[in-house]
Amino acid sequence: MRSLSIGATGMLAQQLNVDVISNNIANMSTSGYKRQRAEFQDLLYQSIRRVGSASSDAGTIVPAGVQIGAGVQTAAVYRIHEQGNMQQTSNPFDLAMDGDGFFQVELPNGDTAYTRAGSFQLNAEGEIVTPDGYRVIGPGAVPEDAVEVAINASGEVMAALDGQVEPVNVGQFQISNFANDAGLEAIGDNYYLQTPASGDPIDGVANANGFGRVRQGMLETSNVNIVSEITDLISAQRAYEMNSKVITTTDEMMRSTSNLR
Repeated sequence: MRSLSIGATGMLAQQLNVDVISNNIANMSTSGYKRQRAEFQDLLYQSIRRVGSASSDAGTIVPAGVQIGAGVQTAAVYRIHEQGNMQQTSNPFDLAMDGDGFFQVELPNGDTAYTRAGSFQLNAEGEIVTPDGYRVIGPGAVPEDAVEVAINASGEVMAALDGQVEPVNVGQFQISNFANDAGLEAIGDNYYLQTPASGDPIDGVANANGFGRVRQGMLETSNVNIVSEITDLISAQRAYEMNSKVITTTDEMMRSTSNLR
């Protein structure tokens, strides 16, 4: 009976759906996190009576046919890169991208990673780094005698020095865009890597040529909508129960067949 395996594919699909939803809920407080959504597609069909086949010598054809599906499979789990809310922190090295764009981060192996989580800090050399200590590409070292650091909407880092009227420009953040943000590979720790699906990075500076603005003293919150996630979780749970009911019903039908005398 096909329904036994069909129900199993449905349960596996909803199990993955719950995994995706639970990961979204777990990261509802993660800065710069982008929620994910599972997409499913039906499996191959068995044509018992092929649609459009000839039904007589007179040239009549079968209008609908008989096709029996084999269940469901996961097509993709893709990331939705819509803007999160802005949270005020008053930390001068907390930065949020208001619009399109990713901060560039230099990984220890020399690769460039991309992130929307702008909770940056200074290291011992005055360089702007991530919480993991990875250098953010663009600005140089902030002087030790800087009394104030201002970062404008274009990502320019201006350091006010004691005894000087004019602030010193110590560099500018480099921002990247991608033709397909959903094609980026998430490697954890709020970092993404370029892939063939994402396309090559389009590098530039903030607040120009389609790039978003940099907001100092703010962080972009997760774009997870908890009400929507809980609703989807309930729907996934009910779908899982219905598929398990299909397996139970199939088992009862098979038992009835085996008990025939």
